[in-house]
Parts: sequence; structure tokens; C-alpha cells
Amino acid sequence: MQTTSHILMIRPVNFGFNAQTAVNNAFQVAGADAAAQEKAQLEFDNFVTQLRSHGVFVTVINDTPEPYTPDSIFPNNWISFHETGTICLYPMFAENRRQERKPVVIHHLQQLFTVTNTFDFTGYEKENLFLEGTGSMVLDRDNKIAYACLSPRTHQTVLDDFCKKMGYRPVLFTSVDGGGQAVYHTNVIMCVADRYVVICLDSLPNHEENKMVQEMIGNSGKELIRISLEQMNRFAGNMLQVHDKAGEKLLVMSSQAYQSLQPEQIIKLESYNRILHAPLTTIETNGGGSARCMMAEVFLKRQ
Repeated sequence: MQTTSHILMIRPVNFGFNAQTAVNNAFQVAGADAAAQEKAQLEFDNFVTQLRSHGVFVTVINDTPEPYTPDSIFPNNWISFHETGTICLYPMFAENRRQERKPVVIHHLQQLFTVTNTFDFTGYEKENLFLEGTGSMVLDRDNKIAYACLSPRTHQTVLDDFCKKMGYRPVLFTSVDGGGQAVYHTNVIMCVADRYVVICLDSLPNHEENKMVQEMIGNSGKELIRISLEQMNRFAGNMLQVHDKAGEKLLVMSSQAYQSLQPEQIIKLESYNRILHAPLTTIETNGGGSARCMMAEVFLKRQ
């Protein structure tokens, strides 16, 4: 199944601009926002309330002050959950982000869900090889395809290892922003839903790779919905499709992403599912991530 009705979110206590990730995340904006933590916490709480009011199950775990983890609000980068009962732990580029893999979080989840197997890829950090979870990969779970754009955060060796262990087919390509810099995470440029794929094809400069990705999407039976570079820069690619407790699909994004969409794009997306959006300005500006980055999908069975 492509979507789940249960997601994990980590409530921040030390949110702020992370200089260690800014070296290759062009979406972050350095600023002296002393109230970033307070504003981010309000945005987070509002977002959780909206999700729950629309019938999505949200497990919220409060972050801890120590160790210092300014990006803990983005858990999908260090852990993923799969319907086989497997959890995967991922190697992270920034050293202070590696501290997000807190045993208390994993233990809490093991009390709620059945975990039968763990694939730990974190040893690749010693080789400076990284794969930041469902940020680095956008998974077509139905067709077992892992889309990934190469970047300092996404290495083919680790991707191939994940795909071998999890039974996925890797689809690797290059993606750049308007300034020619490698896009740091694949989930910034594309979203795979049950019957469609939202993608910024303008960010794929290699003609053959661009064609290959389009063919892969077409062969998967999903409609391709294009967004522009400008829309990508406003996090329109950073969406996630979930479903509510009744099984109805929802497409979740930030308000900035929603406001960047053209009327015909909204009509197209709403022909497939309802749209839910929330204001996440502080989180997007300081953290360089948006709605999808904040949600780790849980496909495990409940205890």
C-alpha cells in the first residue's frame, strides 16, 4: 500500500538554523530569529491538530534537550517503517543530526508497534557515505521503486544496499536547482502518490535521465503532474499523501506550497484526493524542510 493513516512526528525543543546542514541545503536561510523554537513549536502543534482533525493518526514524541538536535523535527531522514515489520536506520551527513537516533524514540515505537527486523545502515557514516531515509529516496511502495537524486546526502552505494535488502529497484538521477546546485533531497522535487506523481522535471538537466524518469513513472501506471522550479523552491514538491481512518486519501503540504500552485494544478490534485495544508514558514525558512520532511510514515502493525 502506498499510503498509511499513521505517522510519527517529533515535537522540537531546540529547533533552529543548523549550520552543519546549510552547507548543502540551499533552502535554508540564515537569520537571527531568536524566537525560532517558539514559532516552530506553534507551527508544529497546529499542524498536528489539523492532521488529527482530518482523521490521521499521529504519534507525537517530544524531543529531549540533550543531546542538541536542532533538526529533530524531520524524523523521516533517520528512520523508516515498512509493512514487513522492518525499520531502517540511515546514515546522516551532519554529525549533529546523527544524535537524532535516540534510543528512547525507538523504544517508544517498539511499545506501540510490532518490529520484527531492523536494517541498520548507519555504519556507512564511517565511510562518509549517506542515505537520509525518505528524504534521499521517494518510494513507490506499490511498485517497489526507489527514486533518488545524487547529492552529498545520497550515495549510490547505500541506495543499492537498501534496495537489495528491501526488494526495491533504484532509479538514480541528477537534480539541480535554479543556481545549478545539487538538490539536497529527492523529496523536495517529487512526491509519489497512489495514482500520480508530482515532480519538477525542470530540475533534471540530463536529457536521458529526464526521459528515463518520465518513462518509469508512465510504466508504473501513475499520472505525471509537473511543477516548476519556482514552485519547487516554495516546497510544492515536498508533499505526502496519507489516508484517514476511513481510508479517504489526503495530500498534505505547507500553505506556502499550496499557494504556489496554479488553479488547474489544484483541480487536478483534488480530482484524486482532498488537500490539507498548514503554515510552516519558520520551519521552512530555518530548517530548509517542509511538511513531508516532518512526517515519518508508519506501516508497522499495532501491538
